[in-house]
Amino acid sequence: MNENNLKGKVAIVTGGSGGIGRAIVEKLVEEGASVLFTYFQGNNRADKLISELEKDKQVKAVFVDMKNVSDIKRMFEIAQLEYGGVDILVNNAAQIRTSLIEDITELDYEYIMNVNAKGPLFCMQQAVKSLRDKGSIINISSINTVLPEPEAALYSASKGALEQFSRIAAKEVANREITVNCISPGPINTDLLMNHNPKEVIEQIEAMTPFGRIGEPEDIANIVVFLASSKARWITGQNLRASGGLV
Repeated sequence: MNENNLKGKVAIVTGGSGGIGRAIVEKLVEEGASVLFTYFQGNNRADKLISELEKDKQVKAVFVDMKNVSDIKRMFEIAQLEYGGVDILVNNAAQIRTSLIEDITELDYEYIMNVNAKGPLFCMQQAVKSLRDKGSIINISSINTVLPEPEAALYSASKGALEQFSRIAAKEVANREITVNCISPGPINTDLLMNHNPKEVIEQIEAMTPFGRIGEPEDIANIVVFLASSKARWITGQNLRASGGLV
């Protein structure tokens, strides 16, 4: 039974039009929050999500380029105008480019670090300025920071930076009772995973977890709701590895 644990709260979710981000948006709305989510690609998916979820202006989508700090500032300004404030930030938007270290270009480095590290950092900066006291910042990292794979150097490094930002921010905003935590998902049933791996690789991953399956986007969304709720007020500066026992 839905308890509306987040009724009256306002959340920003970056990268909310598909995959894990979409599940997070849906779950936050289910729990009573108003949600502004961002998209960069796939605005048709964003429109579809709004049409499915919109209840009394409870959901709004905005285009944001995470490499652009002015876009990030505008996102918070829109949330303030639409909903009167912000209580929750979920940094979910990210990009992946795989390459051997010997083949990484300067453009590859700048792109991944800008989207996965710079963007979330400046989202957190705006959140520190904008969030109401007792708010929550939740950053989506990856188990790739502790389970490194060949050709994932840039992605793993960018998520490692995000984890360090989170630990330090947790100490800096504790005086306002704002919590800052990371979630590090393992393999999740999203288009990104399924479209870039053959069936046999997915089966190998499933066999490696004690549950014998990969995760679902809802598995991560449920953790986000918990960390954003009053039930998690004593948890901050942590990295919750949600990998089904894989790590």
